[in-house]
Order: sequence, then C-alpha cells, then structure tokens
Amino acid sequence: MDFRVWAPSARRVVLHSGTRQIPMTADGQWWTAEDPHAGHGTDYGFSLDGTDQVLPDPRSRRQPEGVHGRSRVYDHDRYTWGDGAWTGRQLAGSVIYELHVGTFTPSGTFDGAIERLPYLRDLGVDLIELLPVNTFNGEHNWGYDGVGWHAVQESYGGPDGLKRFVDAAHQAGIGVIIDAVYNHFGPSGAYTPQFGPYLSQGANTWGRSLNLDEADSGEVRRFIIDSALQWLRDYHCDGLRLDAVHALVDRGATHLLEALAVEVDALSAAVGRPLTLIAESDLNDARLITAREAGGYGLQAQWDDDVHHALHAMLTGERQGYYGDFGSAECFKTVWEQAFYHAGTWSTFRRRIHGRPVDRSRIPGYRFVVCLQNHDQIGNRAVGDRLTATLSPGLLRVGATLLLTSPFTPMLFMGEEFGARTPWQFFTSHPEPELAAAVGKGRREEFAEHGWSSEEVPDPQDPQTFSRSHLDWAAQDPDLLQLYRRLIALRKTHAGLADPRLDQVHVVHDDGVLLIRRGDRTVVANLTQHPRTIPLGADCFLFTTDEAAVVQSDSLTLPAESAAIL
Repeated sequence: MDFRVWAPSARRVVLHSGTRQIPMTADGQWWTAEDPHAGHGTDYGFSLDGTDQVLPDPRSRRQPEGVHGRSRVYDHDRYTWGDGAWTGRQLAGSVIYELHVGTFTPSGTFDGAIERLPYLRDLGVDLIELLPVNTFNGEHNWGYDGVGWHAVQESYGGPDGLKRFVDAAHQAGIGVIIDAVYNHFGPSGAYTPQFGPYLSQGANTWGRSLNLDEADSGEVRRFIIDSALQWLRDYHCDGLRLDAVHALVDRGATHLLEALAVEVDALSAAVGRPLTLIAESDLNDARLITAREAGGYGLQAQWDDDVHHALHAMLTGERQGYYGDFGSAECFKTVWEQAFYHAGTWSTFRRRIHGRPVDRSRIPGYRFVVCLQNHDQIGNRAVGDRLTATLSPGLLRVGATLLLTSPFTPMLFMGEEFGARTPWQFFTSHPEPELAAAVGKGRREEFAEHGWSSEEVPDPQDPQTFSRSHLDWAAQDPDLLQLYRRLIALRKTHAGLADPRLDQVHVVHDDGVLLIRRGDRTVVANLTQHPRTIPLGADCFLFTTDEAAVVQSDSLTLPAESAAIL
C-alpha cells in the first residue's frame, strides 16, 4: 500500500505502519512510502524530523482511538451500498430537518438515528442536516471543534455508521446534508498544522484562520476541497452546509467557495444527482448564491438569519443584542418580500451599514434557508431554552404556519415539531483540565455581561449539561406534531405555498394582523391577544390553527394568536 503526506518544510518523515518504521522519500513537497503489508485496518502515523511523537494523518479516514491516536487505513470500497435507485433531492420545494447525532436519540449514534427515519419520512422531511460528524476531541461536543476533516467521529459509529445512516435515509426517500467546518481547527488534537502552513497569520472568532491565499496555500485549498468532495462522493451525501463562510479569508482571484462550487457541480454531473452547497454567512450578500455566469460564487443556497430574527423578535418581543432592529410588522414585510432586512441599511448592532439588496425578480426564495429555531439560536442563549419556554401554544402555531408557508426553504430543529421542552445547551467534553476550565470561564463571562449569574449558566463540561440536551421523545405535543405534518403536506400539495418567487409575495399588516398573499393563496395571522375580524372574502379554509376561526363571503374572524390559510 502507498502512503503520502504533505509536509513541505520537513527534513525527514518516517511512516509508522503497524509495528514497522519506514523512512519516506521526498517528492517535491510531498513524502511517499510503500508498505506491502499494510491494508484495510492497519494503524499508522507519521513522525517528523526525528521526533518520537507519532502524529495522525491529516487526511485520516478513521481515528479509532480518538484524535490523539494513530490513524487507521479505511477502504471505502468495502462497504456495499443499497441506494442504487436514489436520484437525489433538489433544494427547491424541500423541507430540511437539522439534528445532532449525539442528542437526537438516547444512544447518540447513527444507528439510533436510523430508527427514527420512518418518523421523519412521515413528517414530510426531504433533507436531514447533520451537525458536524467529523472527529473532535472527547466523547460529546456540538461538533464545531472538529480537527479531523476527513474522518468520522467514532462515538457516533465511525465511517461505516455514517454510511449505514445515509444508505437508510436514501432508501426512506430522504437526502442527507453534512455540516462542514472549514474556517478553523478545534482547540485540542489539531495536529494537521504541524505538517505544513495550514494556518495564516490572521485570526477569526475561534483562533487562527486557514491559509487560503498566502504562500503554499494551494495544497491547503486542495485539502479542504478534497474533504468536501469525500462527503459527497464516498459517503453519498447530498449536500454540505458550510459553516461561517464569512470567516474564510481569501483574497485570491477565485475564492475558495467558487472553486469548491465548480468541482461539486462537476461531481454532480458525474454521479447524476443534485448536490447542494449551503453557506452560513452573516454578510447578507447574495453574491454567494448568484450564478458564476453573473459574477457570483454559484452556491445553491445560504442561511438567512434575518428571517429568523424577524420571526423571533416579532413573536417573543425580545429586542436584546442583534434583535434590536427586528420585531416590527414592517420588518417582517421587508424580509418576507426581499429576503434581507439589512440590505445596505444601518445595523444598530454592528453600528455600520450592512448587507446589500437582493434582486427579488431574479433570485428565488428557495435559495434562502430559514428557521424558527436552530442549534445556534437556541444553544447560544444562556440556558439553551427553546421557544416552548417563551411562547404561548397559539403563537407557536402561528410561527410554524408563517415558516412553512414562506417563499424560502424552511428548516426545523430536532424536536421543534412536537414542542420539545428539553433545552439545547452548549456542551463539551474536553479531557484537558485547563481547556475545560477556560471554556467554562468564557461562557460564564459572556453571559455575566447580560446579567446572568455564574450559577445560572450551565457548565459546558458538566455531563448533566449534555444529558439535559437529549430529546425527550416521550414528551410530545401530539396536536402540534399533527399541525406540522399538515402544514408540510399542504406545502407539498399546493404549489402556491412553495412558490419561491419573491416578487409574487405581498405583505399587508395592520395593528397586529399580517396578511400575506401568495398567488391564489392567502396566509393571515392574528398576533394579538384578541379576536380580530378582517374584511377579506374567501371561498374556504385550507388550514387554520384554531377551529374557532370563521370565514364568510366578505370577512374572516380569527381568534387570538391564530393563523389561517385561505
């Protein structure tokens, strides 16, 4: 078997394969060696410049002993796939379901999640978005501290476990999106930078940035693109959610994201199914999702936090932090019709002009992934409380109705659909005491600025913080679950409710009542605590969140905190 590793500054590299030590040969910036005794299941690593430390392979496909252990040879061809009839899922018209493998089921594994696939299929889910599943240090983590970008977390089930999950999902008619983090390495177990200039001199929120445009950056870019392609090719995944792309500093003529999109489009053509790239970005810049022919990057979609902020602030009344500019009915109208609220406008949170307008006649709404709740918007709250801790049952139903009749691509966060009350808290399991203490201290200090005491903020390292974040499948609101199922079904059977044309959306608001016209469909929401009669003629209800609603030839009467589709 041939081994290769990129180590441009090394003077000597030794392959440790099983019990054998084999000096490697320089081939430009790469080092190579052959071990005829090695194959699937062989443990190996590399030592640099005469040191005793054996490092894992930066491109390791498997880390059975964790991020500090040796790599293990893994042959993708040994898995027999059963999804030969799978033709993929396009993003347009789809509903996404975001879940964290470690807390979605009691077992916290891919196999445990497989058991819930029939439930997700019956709910109407088209695409599952998995929070990061690549290797991180410790047993449980959100996944954003990953260090092995080509390997699958062993505690979830390793590479075969992920393949079984994707295979089963496809056979259930559901696509799988992987959340991929390429803007930083985690704080523990990141040996990759010891091999070469993977990091730049700059820094972002989480540490040093990736070297995307400095000396020897070509191989770093290749490293990232190869990682992305392997999820789509070798694990049969249907897309990637690219974490915080605004932290990818690339001043080259061809941005990394554009280069990645070009290669993913080529792979999509080769495998004969849609492959989707979704960017998480706080830039409010539609160039990410503009076609390359028109000067954009050519990604398929991006998260749109403005929609979340508009819904959350309007429903809860919260105005702290970045919610300060949101919450009004006029803000809702702007976002529903134009995708972004900040579009070359002043942001009081940032204290500067932010964003740029969306050409709503050219860019369809499905390119914006939106939500009522997601892992960030819940988990970045002090106690990780969901909307069920804040909103009345009526407003929960109104929020679901607005989300699932929007012109955008709706995404649910695990358990939202049945009214989960379990929190989703920030949890870690760093084995290093100093790192663990620093993470906890930083968390407490962050929220102390907003009036939270140290005792109120859960300790990320406390195992109970992780346990509390598991879904409680026994505590479900069956009526809310049925409402979500009905809304998703209506979205799939009534074209007007999934119509992504933003220039066909028209919002009118008056004293707590929203009226949203979508072609021959009208969505009406009463956000007040009093019944409201609206002079609006309609033939019949398609749907209502409250059976006490009454439609007549010339008016509609909606109970307090309710919504209807006409």
